Amino acid sequence: MKKRFTVEGMSCSACSSSVERAVSRLDGVNSASVNLLAKTMICDFDEDRIKSEDIIRAVSKAGFEAFEITEKKVERQTSEKDELTPVKTRLMVSFVFLALLMYVSMGHMLSLPQPFFFEGREMALIFSFTQLLLTLPVIYVNRKFFISGWKAVKNKAPNMDTLVATGSLAGVIYGIFAIYMIGWGLGTGSLEIVDTYRHNLYFESSAMILTLVTLGKFFEERSKNKTGDALRGLERLREETVTVERDGKEIQIPTDSVAVGDIVVLRPGSRVAVDGIIVEGHASFDTSSLTGESMPVEKGVGDEVISASLVLDSYVKFRATSVGKDTTLSQIISLVENAMATKAPVARLADKISRIFVPTVMAIALVTFALWMLIGNGFEFALSRALSVLVISCPCALGLATPVAITVSVGRLAGEGILVKNASWAETLATVSTVVFDKTGTVTTGKMQVSDVISDNPQKMLTLARSVEEHSEHPLAKAIVEYAKDVATLDVTDFVSVSGRGVRASSKDGTIFGGNYAFMCDNGIDVSSFEEKAKELSTQGKTSMYFALDSRALGIIAISDTLKEGAENTVKALKGLGIKTVLLTGDNRVTAEAVAKQIGVDELIAEVMPADKEAHVRRYQEKGRAAMVGDGVNDSPSLAAADIGISLGSGTDIAIDASDVVLMGEDIGQVARVVTYAKATLRVIKQNLFWAFIYNIIGIPVAAGVFASLGFVLNPMLASAAMSFSSVFVVTNALRLLKK
Repeated sequence: MKKRFTVEGMSCSACSSSVERAVSRLDGVNSASVNLLAKTMICDFDEDRIKSEDIIRAVSKAGFEAFEITEKKVERQTSEKDELTPVKTRLMVSFVFLALLMYVSMGHMLSLPQPFFFEGREMALIFSFTQLLLTLPVIYVNRKFFISGWKAVKNKAPNMDTLVATGSLAGVIYGIFAIYMIGWGLGTGSLEIVDTYRHNLYFESSAMILTLVTLGKFFEERSKNKTGDALRGLERLREETVTVERDGKEIQIPTDSVAVGDIVVLRPGSRVAVDGIIVEGHASFDTSSLTGESMPVEKGVGDEVISASLVLDSYVKFRATSVGKDTTLSQIISLVENAMATKAPVARLADKISRIFVPTVMAIALVTFALWMLIGNGFEFALSRALSVLVISCPCALGLATPVAITVSVGRLAGEGILVKNASWAETLATVSTVVFDKTGTVTTGKMQVSDVISDNPQKMLTLARSVEEHSEHPLAKAIVEYAKDVATLDVTDFVSVSGRGVRASSKDGTIFGGNYAFMCDNGIDVSSFEEKAKELSTQGKTSMYFALDSRALGIIAISDTLKEGAENTVKALKGLGIKTVLLTGDNRVTAEAVAKQIGVDELIAEVMPADKEAHVRRYQEKGRAAMVGDGVNDSPSLAAADIGISLGSGTDIAIDASDVVLMGEDIGQVARVVTYAKATLRVIKQNLFWAFIYNIIGIPVAAGVFASLGFVLNPMLASAAMSFSSVFVVTNALRLLKK
């Protein structure tokens, strides 16, 4: 089974990789996926062989804390702010003491007034010791770097905190060593030693490294919070209380207490808390928060209502059918959370590199120090280069490159009524070469409607047609009855339905016949005068139903499955992206050709049995990635077989296992939207990975001093600022997806 866990204490991709390895090695665990951004882990394991407690224990041994997620948080916004507060406090304290430290250590260089006890060789000990005292509070408030870094080393999985802690601690240790040397010089009268060390203290570098990294973390956390705005918006749609009718009285109870079968009362302005079926009243519902459709939907007795819908007018009662975690809103939130918590295939390269990144950087820092010492540039110069290497290296940017983009895009699409089930959607959908469409319910509405009435006496024909067809359950019959609902009817007897042919019944005017051409021929009725018109209608994708009274043909009622608005533009947009479009349907070829011509697909495959659709999809997969767009029910095999399945207009049935993307509304234009957005998301992911890699590839050599001969060196303070910027840049770049 799959369970979700919160993982605390991770700071970079090396951390998340460490947790994944620790859990994946457990006997009984099938897979473990850790999301650094969301601080969550999805674990698939066999409950008969391993328990949640064993997984939590393994995470703890790896140096982190894990908690099983057993219930949804109704409101995350508070927790997100609470998470940002400690970082902000650390930052404020760090800046105060850093400012004092910089004034003491460098004020004389800027000719700033300083106390007399900081001036001259004689006061060198006070001067240096004061800097140490001002550095200690900065170290204390940022102690998490040292604690986490040490735990990571103990578990043989050094991380970003290890690099920061090592760089800062090395500066402090050297500063303490310098204090001792100053004391030695003053005690022995070796003033040259005093002069050497009192101007080469590294306390300000150590404090600056911690402060700037914390500043970067603050901006990073603030930016990351924005990536979860869409999810928090969905969670805010949850209603805490609901009005129900019990024992003839209306009472207000917590939403969690609503049971299936309860009668829920809604008034204008109320938001639906659970799913159900209307039993009394009629009202307009705003479903835009879930489906993305801006137009209100009229619903009455017998219609379904879904959670998070807003009642715009009237008083309505409905019977609860889905409550708690089974409501539409809860399932949507679950889908979005799971999609954000999974990993995209493109992230695997970064994960592999992160496993060896920190140890490699530490080795480079040691080699840098050793080489500069051998060259003879002095201890201070060698130490400065090594510290710069340690603090400029940023595994965070690598770890955040993919998840921030996925989190932003999944949340943004959810707000538009487009739900994706996993992080691989963007990479797959952005590279499809063929999109295969089902016809009925996908590019057409699936609702049969009368389009033409051909007769010398249409009023009389409609009267006879409704009189006989209202006794039939066939979809075509229902369309005729709906069209002629305002027409008077005749009493009929001896109703007979011939499967696949038509119907007949007796009335006071005579025997009424209604059906296809073959049915008319079987009953000896001449319909030749209408044959040409019937053929013309068939080329338009319309089905002709003949009607006759006794032996005399009365005319034709043409019925068609109407094309969805935007179907033609969707196909055009996909073709503009270089994607081949295919219409795959079980309908007869004449009707299918009419629809295919209207929407402009590249290829048509008609008269295909449902079981054979999957084989056709696999044939396109041999030439490249193929996406299947269907209604999410009848097309399950082909949706599952496709590289990515898109379920369109699923209503409340959002948990369709076969599809990877669920479009909540009926707008087929969302197909083109999700494809173009997938391309934009993948583009941002690649940009992030490129900059994360190139940043380290260029930054580490520069920090090591490869350009020192040209007079260009990077001190540890600038290196730490650069490191912090890299993570902020990656997150900010991903946030551009919110505007697309």
